[in-house]
Amino acid sequence: MTQNNGSFTQRNILYDFVLNAGDSWIHDVLAGQILRIVDQDGNQSADTLIYNSNDPSDRYSATDTITAQRNIYLTTGSRLLSNEGNLLMTIVEDTCGRHDTIGGACSAESNTVRYSLDKKYMHSCRDSFLLAAINCNCHLGKRDITSNINFFMNVPVCENGTLNFADGVSGPGKYVDLMAEMDVKVLISNCPQLNNPCNAYNPTPLQLMIW
Repeated sequence: MTQNNGSFTQRNILYDFVLNAGDSWIHDVLAGQILRIVDQDGNQSADTLIYNSNDPSDRYSATDTITAQRNIYLTTGSRLLSNEGNLLMTIVEDTCGRHDTIGGACSAESNTVRYSLDKKYMHSCRDSFLLAAINCNCHLGKRDITSNINFFMNVPVCENGTLNFADGVSGPGKYVDLMAEMDVKVLISNCPQLNNPCNAYNPTPLQLMIW
């Protein structure tokens, strides 16, 4: 238990787990429950996908979320919408201040393009997503891995329209609280990226709590 503030007490925590860098996590969060994602050591990326538990084809949509809130960044008050226009989760508290929803997940292809050909087969978030989806027995597969949220990641858009994978704006112990507006299944890849200086080339753990 590393967090202790007015938002909750230890006795009403239903779940508390440390997710190591490079690992994936998939878990149900019921309507009304809150998921807290903690950036334990700072500037780590929590690549996240969200699904309607009763219909996984109804899933987080970056396009619908950005269009509805007219903002490419996420923070307190952001409503995370599905491709069917349904409200999946709401960010109810955020001590980081800004999260990316357009940078996507690292993959064999992006490792090759951004870094070099010999980085193609390094572990990636897309690999983690696929591994969790295939093994969860919850009717998720390759086609369900769509555009994701990168909690704690800083990806400003430059004036010429390109993305800049910049130094992080998070820090040790920063967190984001997500309230489930319906029963949802949350899939997280704790990014294993070793080539991006935003995490000082040192991926670190996340803490995940539900209450």
